[in-house]
Amino acid sequence: MATLLLATWNRGKIEEFGELLRPLGLHVVGLDQHPEVTLPPETGATFEENARLKAISAAQLAGLPALADDSGLCVDYLGGAPGVLSARFGGEGLTDRQKCTLLLERLAAATDAERGASFHCTLALALPSGEARCVHGETRGRILRDLRGTSGFGYDPLFLVPELGRTYAELSPAEKHQISHRGRAAAQLPDLLEAWPAIRTAGVR
Repeated sequence: MATLLLATWNRGKIEEFGELLRPLGLHVVGLDQHPEVTLPPETGATFEENARLKAISAAQLAGLPALADDSGLCVDYLGGAPGVLSARFGGEGLTDRQKCTLLLERLAAATDAERGASFHCTLALALPSGEARCVHGETRGRILRDLRGTSGFGYDPLFLVPELGRTYAELSPAEKHQISHRGRAAAQLPDLLEAWPAIRTAGVR
């Protein structure tokens, strides 16, 4: 089984991608197993710019193919915020619960019709040479007024998937993978791997 470095320390993401990519014969490891890797600041204005920054840096420092995810919640009422700042919403050091509480405060005046939102994910796969390619995934939903569910992480307890009538945090991992922004982006990786001879030469298939 080929090893793929996931450019994150987030245990939730490492576990989620491990499950998503296992069917492709990929063993996912996080940055906790590669202390030599220091990621650059996320200075990009878009998810793709940040994903490329992280993937290329991690691949070059570790000397093996790396996958970086940059994802976030884009809320219509907030003009697309927190967007690329989702992980740092409200400042560094806030817990997931605190970020959810802050989001609810910002949406206190929003009607149900104004609480539309989308989760977006860009995955960048990079080689130590610096070459990188990206895929994207998105899921539309609505922000609730209270947290529901205990699974997942981040804003999952607030993000309702209308067609299911449940939040991300109320779904099993298998159910979430089928409809989530990460699941939809990861579903495009087999075609990317197949169409990119250099990545196959690097040992990722």
